[in-house]
Formats: sequence, C-alpha cells, structure tokens
Amino acid sequence: QWQLNLSSLPTLVEIPAGSFQMGGNENKDEKPIHQVTIDGFWMSSTVITFEQYDYYIQQLKKSGLTQAVFPYDEQWGRAKRPIINISWQEAKNYTHWLSNTIGQQCRLPSEAEWEYAARAGTTTEYPWGNKIGKNKANCSDCGSQWDKQTAPVASFSANPFGLYDMNGNVWEWVEDRWHKNYQGAPTEGQAWLKGNDKRRVLRGGSWFNASGLLRSANRYDVNSVNRDFNLGFRIVCSHPFTEN
Repeated sequence: QWQLNLSSLPTLVEIPAGSFQMGGNENKDEKPIHQVTIDGFWMSSTVITFEQYDYYIQQLKKSGLTQAVFPYDEQWGRAKRPIINISWQEAKNYTHWLSNTIGQQCRLPSEAEWEYAARAGTTTEYPWGNKIGKNKANCSDCGSQWDKQTAPVASFSANPFGLYDMNGNVWEWVEDRWHKNYQGAPTEGQAWLKGNDKRRVLRGGSWFNASGLLRSANRYDVNSVNRDFNLGFRIVCSHPFTEN
C-alpha cells in the first residue's frame, strides 16, 4: 500500500440536503419536471484534473498494472486542466480506486445529484441567470479566451454551492443509464439504473458545444465506452478526505 498524498486528491465541497424541481421545458427528455429530495453529500469542487488522474495512473503502474494508460490531453496541457478522453468505465475505475485508497465510498454522482448541485438553489437556466452572458463559462459562444479548448479548472466563478465549471468546459459522466424522459424517474436522488446499459448520461455541456447545451437541465447520452476530447467527470463521496 502506497502513502496517500492528499494534495493529489480532489477538493471536496459539502452539498447540503434539500429538494428541487428537476428538469425543464426546453426538450422532451427534460420532462416531466418533478420534485426530487436529495440527501447531503460531498462533491469534488471541480472536474477531476489531469494532475489528479495522472497521480492515479502512476499509483496503478507502481502497483504492477503496467498497462494503465495516461489519457491524451490534445496537446492543451495537463496539470489543472480537466481530464478528457475518459470513458464511463474509466471514470468508474477511478472512483473504485479512490474508495479503496481512502477507505470510504466514492462514486460518480447520480443525475439528480448532479442537477441539484449544478442549480445550487437556483431555478434559472444557468446558475447566474437565464442568459449565458459573456465570460461566465467555457463553450463555443461563451466569449472566453478558452472557447476553442478546455480551460484550466476554476477559471470562472463558482456557483452558490462552491462548485466550479458545472456548466461548460467538459461534459461530465454520471452514474445513470439513459432514459428518453423522466417518466418513472426516482424521486429521492438515487441513480436510475434500469434500462440500456450501453448508454449513460452526460451533463453540463462543454467547450465544444453552444451555450444552449450548458443549461442546468440539459442532458445528453452517449455510449459508455466512448472517449472524446470533451468527456470528463467529477466525484461524490460520503465524507471529506482525512489522513488514515
């Protein structure tokens, strides 16, 4: 067992328990709008960074898993940039490793937890209002210096829960399988795991997409084995990290 380096792990923010109206009226897959009750949890303040993911790969290689691969950074740089070119299973593998390493449960957020955290008590299209504005996020028409590639995490203001880049920069994998609408969706925040195992939900939009896909209610699906230059993830844990 290696010495755990907490500085190489994500920073967690406490998300309070509450309830919210999940969904929207923009697209059929966002309906029906429904109330969801959420238990409190801890979420990484940013998408997992290359620095954090590279540390994980280094630990795998040290433990003998020489086939572990460092994801491609598109030559935009690593360090504080969000991890990209990650499949759903690779994101899951990171959460399993982290859980085993720190001795507590860490996982991908459920879709409901993700939207609750992204909205952070707001009911508008974006946490800052109903218009995308300028230089508030990273997307193809967001008017920032990074609109053609990923931005270093936390380059824009945090939302009211203290989370960065929930809207834009990279799409974020969540736990749930894809459903074409919310008919029969859970109402207590858990992941919706019935359905097609091959397609998983993405949230948040990305640098590559127009601002409409950054709305807090917007959802998308992709094959879980896909890797792409705008696919990343963040994590949820049951408690903050401490030294063992």
